Amino acid sequence: MATLKTALEAPEDKVSLPRVPRWRSLLRSFALAKDPLPVLDATLARYGDTVELFIGGVEKSILTRDPGLTQHILQKNHRNYAKSKFTQGFSRYIGHGLLTNEGPDWLRQRRLIQPGFHRQRVAGLTGLMQEITAETLAPLAAQAASGGGALAVPVHELMTRLTFRIIARSVFSTNFPEAELDRLAGLITEIQAFFVRSIRQPYFKPWFWVRGQFRYHDALAAELRALLARYIAQRQAANREPSATPPDDLLQMLLDVRYEDTGEPMTPERVLDEALILLVAGHETSANALTWLTYLLAHHPAEAASIRTEMDAVLAGRPPTFEDLPRLSKALNAVQEAMRHYPPAWMVDRVALADDDYNGLHIPKGTLFSLYFYGLHHDGKYWDAPEEFLPGRFAPGQPRPVQSFAYVPFGGGPRLCVGMQFALTEMQLVTLELLRQFGIEWVANQPPITMQPLITLRPRNDFQVRLRLAKPNK
Repeated sequence: MATLKTALEAPEDKVSLPRVPRWRSLLRSFALAKDPLPVLDATLARYGDTVELFIGGVEKSILTRDPGLTQHILQKNHRNYAKSKFTQGFSRYIGHGLLTNEGPDWLRQRRLIQPGFHRQRVAGLTGLMQEITAETLAPLAAQAASGGGALAVPVHELMTRLTFRIIARSVFSTNFPEAELDRLAGLITEIQAFFVRSIRQPYFKPWFWVRGQFRYHDALAAELRALLARYIAQRQAANREPSATPPDDLLQMLLDVRYEDTGEPMTPERVLDEALILLVAGHETSANALTWLTYLLAHHPAEAASIRTEMDAVLAGRPPTFEDLPRLSKALNAVQEAMRHYPPAWMVDRVALADDDYNGLHIPKGTLFSLYFYGLHHDGKYWDAPEEFLPGRFAPGQPRPVQSFAYVPFGGGPRLCVGMQFALTEMQLVTLELLRQFGIEWVANQPPITMQPLITLRPRNDFQVRLRLAKPNK
């Protein structure tokens, strides 16, 4: 089994990577398209932590779960690695926002948008997050109270609606109608599924063209953009009113910012691109992570009880403030552990812009890398009992600290997710409020819960938990 030299070893000899033959990659392409995680895990178990293979039997790529190589690409020599044509191809559907942009234009946009997610602004959104969470859970509590103290709910549907409400209010200062929220979620899922299939099975592209699938999904993306453009137009019209007082939200930030070099605002198309990215990425990560966390807590009631005990001791029944969150670390540790088990961004791609070397491995210009975050998060070389749910591994003072770049739920390096603090704060607050109101119980006799790795890692089908009122009405 070939491995790369560690950073402490001198690269005396060139490293040759093991290779999965093209014919084997092609044979496994259908299994890869259906459920890639077992295929990739088996490949790395057989060939080692870094291996050359062919995506769909066509596109040569280097698959890796080596944290050192991952850090080299994302951080230490990040200027030599750009998002590949695969990620940039997603811009066909969601535009050229921070997620899909590259180069100097990306950096220019990042510098404009970064202040919208600074700690002070996130702290100011704490009340909004709590308000929307309480609004979303209140009907469930009422139904549980009238139904004997408990209620079964579909988890991914609940968390998608909740996180969509939070990001919609944070970006647009408005409540989307329920029908529009459902339509937005459906559009995003359908576009993702098609885009990912076109990558994993590139030999089907001619068939997709003949069937009109690209045209159909372009129309879905146009519908998505038109829906958001309407809200942006409404804001701009309201801002033109003589007595207008624009809200302090992320959309207004996008409209107000000016480029340092020109003093000009963003173009309308760029505002739409960035607003769409904020809405899509801003709910997707949190919705999936909270869904998986709820699944894990339902199967580990002792961990839920530990969070509730700490919350009672710190808060004594009052809602948490932003300043309380560092003292409520058990909820944050549970979020972190859920994102280790089920990293929302389970894989990212990069392509080498020029020749490079890493510990004896020669990397020619144009080399495509698939950085396998899910594999990193489950590798026993870096995690004790990696398949167990152990939130305490993220608590301070552990005998085995988390190794750098073995844990990358938000990516790493300069392209670390701009909304990381927003998402962590949101997920911690939602977890606290959910457990303040309810106990979480697994509903028996459900089909096995499996993963659906699209661009993000979500459950293939929704599942239910039973929410039982923590303090039933007497």
